[in-house]
Amino acid sequence: MKISTQFLVVFMLGISISIMFMVPIFSSSDVFTLPKSFNQFNTIFLSILIEAIPFVLIGVLIAGFIQIFITEDHIRAFIPKNKILAVFMGCFVGSLFPACECGIVPIVRRLIEKGVPLYAGIGFLLTGPLINPIVILSTYMAFGNDLEMALYRMGVGFVAAVAIALVVSFLYKSNQLKRMNKNQNAFLKEGKRQLIGTRVSEMFKHSIDEFFDMSKYLILGAFVAALLQTYVSMQFLFLFGDGLIHSTIVMMALAYFLSLCSEADAFIGASFKNIFPSTSILAFLVYGPMIDLKNTIMLLSVFKAKFVFVLFMLITSIVFTFVYLTSFL
Repeated sequence: MKISTQFLVVFMLGISISIMFMVPIFSSSDVFTLPKSFNQFNTIFLSILIEAIPFVLIGVLIAGFIQIFITEDHIRAFIPKNKILAVFMGCFVGSLFPACECGIVPIVRRLIEKGVPLYAGIGFLLTGPLINPIVILSTYMAFGNDLEMALYRMGVGFVAAVAIALVVSFLYKSNQLKRMNKNQNAFLKEGKRQLIGTRVSEMFKHSIDEFFDMSKYLILGAFVAALLQTYVSMQFLFLFGDGLIHSTIVMMALAYFLSLCSEADAFIGASFKNIFPSTSILAFLVYGPMIDLKNTIMLLSVFKAKFVFVLFMLITSIVFTFVYLTSFL
């Protein structure tokens, strides 16, 4: 009997969450006591999953809509042929789109499969979680209703995303996807003859498949992030945080390994105001939504590993450079 991938993902997700919720019950008994570190791991793992899953659900629903209702003709009519204009278009649309770095991955995959150029998709990928209206509002509130940090985050983030996407446009001609959905247009060719109910049903079917595909990587990413946060002391990072350059690197590393959702990371960043300079905190706020640990694992499921590595290096170097330059303003 063949067990489907979908069943395994659901089973793994259910078992993981069930065990984590049962941990406090077992650890409170006299018979069976778990270490405190495991309880901490449990809390972090669940918090990452609970925080990310709603955004992944929104993302896969939008991806399903794109799969069924959006054709290549729509894409060609919307995306400018000029590379620079296409990059700006991707970054601008992303900045209006309320998504986290997990939920936006399946959307970008579908857009690229439909014919959106890689560089425009990367612009959308980077700005969506970083400077959408919800993130900017949360940043404004986290820093005591001070608009300065929110504006810096929005400005530096947008410029960095444009620069990264432009470099990608010169480095890569192909879409760099691991695999293409060969049957992606099969339904659309008959779409005009299908009832709207049938098309909506097909949309949900694709969304469910997308959710199962993304969830296993989300679980893995959440597991690794929780493991590192629990068993690797972050104190050693602060030992290297003396000086602007070192503190900026420390805050970028912290953003990567904490894997926070961009809608909430500003409140964590604001808690470091009395420890690190504002430039380093800005690096934390710009870098984390662009690339973090769980997001990297999800990107590796969609794009070729070499491309993900190059993208990681581009994001790291360009964000560091642009954020550091703000210290001279």
